[in-house]
Amino acid sequence: MAKTPQVGEQAPDFELAGTDGQFRLSDHRGERVVLLFYPGDNTMVCTKQFCSYRDRAEDFANLGATVVGISSQDLESHKGFTDKNSLTVALLADVDSAVARSYGAHSRLGTKRAVIVIDEQGIVRHRHDHLLGLDYQSVDDLRAALDALPVAAA
Repeated sequence: MAKTPQVGEQAPDFELAGTDGQFRLSDHRGERVVLLFYPGDNTMVCTKQFCSYRDRAEDFANLGATVVGISSQDLESHKGFTDKNSLTVALLADVDSAVARSYGAHSRLGTKRAVIVIDEQGIVRHRHDHLLGLDYQSVDDLRAALDALPVAAA
């Protein structure tokens, strides 16, 4: 069964509480948005992933996109994870996994690692679903996915 939404389809709107305040996808029309679904705060691979973004903060800031992490832990867990590791990516609390489900990034075990890139018009332009979740998209991988998007009409 194909993951939904697929490339070329409209990204489902959502609103979640996050470490930088409320986040509503539709408020970011006109921007490129990267959704980083991940299994859990303070887990080995997730910690390595988000610390790698922190360690390349300048490259990350130059991606030209709004980037958020999404998992099923609550806001308190996200704040603790952020504070403990001095993370720089806003983390969103998808406690009931509704957003992960709507993006095909959920299994019986919980949120799966996936990257969804959404263009300025709210269309999914790239998705990468990790089979086992033991690796992640680096800053360079995210840059390549964003660079492959067509230039937005002025």
